[in-house]
Amino acid sequence: MEQVAFFDTKPYDKEWFVKLNPGFKFKFHEHKLTADSAGLAAGCKAVVAFVNDTLDRETIDRLCEIGVKLIAMRCSGYNNVDIKYAKGRIDIVRVPTYSPYAVAEHAMALLLTLNRKIHKASNRTRDFNFSLNGLTGFDLHGKTAGIIGTGQIGCIFMNICKGFGMETVAYDPYPKENSGINYVPLDELFARSDIISLHCPLTSDTRYIINEKSIKKMKGGVYIINTSRGQLIDSDALVRFLKERKIGGAGLDVYEEETAFFFEDYSSTVIDDDVLSILVSMPNVLMTSHQAFLTEEALQKIAEVTIFNLKQFFNGEELTNKVEYSK
Repeated sequence: MEQVAFFDTKPYDKEWFVKLNPGFKFKFHEHKLTADSAGLAAGCKAVVAFVNDTLDRETIDRLCEIGVKLIAMRCSGYNNVDIKYAKGRIDIVRVPTYSPYAVAEHAMALLLTLNRKIHKASNRTRDFNFSLNGLTGFDLHGKTAGIIGTGQIGCIFMNICKGFGMETVAYDPYPKENSGINYVPLDELFARSDIISLHCPLTSDTRYIINEKSIKKMKGGVYIINTSRGQLIDSDALVRFLKERKIGGAGLDVYEEETAFFFEDYSSTVIDDDVLSILVSMPNVLMTSHQAFLTEEALQKIAEVTIFNLKQFFNGEELTNKVEYSK
């Protein structure tokens, strides 16, 4: 029976991996995978990791020292993995897609809730306060949604927007041919959009794609939605322009410094991240804790594909979902 160390385990992860387990001996650990915790994988040839685990050089060195040969990311992104350093030393696989609908629908949920103040209205009525003061939103119909990144999630979000009667424009450095998508230059997207939703991966080119300069090109009162990666947005610039009302609202499922906080309960702790504390407290910001993926369908698919990846590895087969470093 092959042993696999599973890091940053939550009950909802464990449920599907246990249910679908074909015979691996999973060693479930609540700790995130770091250089300090890598030793928990002793005796395992494979580890299963997630988005906020730290797979830097030090961690990779430690894993290699104890004989780990495979890092199986149970997510699509791998920006937290030093794939250049890992090349030739340890294989990396991922889950390319699980449920693009889950993420796209959550992006729309953030927009709808933020715009129509559903969360505030719900809290009021629990106190039997039925006043409508301060709950005014705007019609989505007729507004322009700018979608940055037209992979599966971006395209599904675009179709949802069209269902609301919105105009859509999009930017992607690799546009889909004959797709009917209205691609425009990035600066034009910034200038035309009432809502901007981020659906691109985090790369050296997209890091801080939302920054002081780009925000200044946007319409006053623009809404920004991010269900992709936190470092797509310069959080200091976001806070500044939210305060100045240049940005009308922000719906955030990710945050650039989320690794230290997200997926854990800090409700009885004083948070030492001032920017995060400000964002959470702002009335025109709605934050969730990287939960856009969290549907039963997505969790099942993540487990299925991760187990498929592990099977291929232990059977000595070619790795279908291998992450390759390329310059």
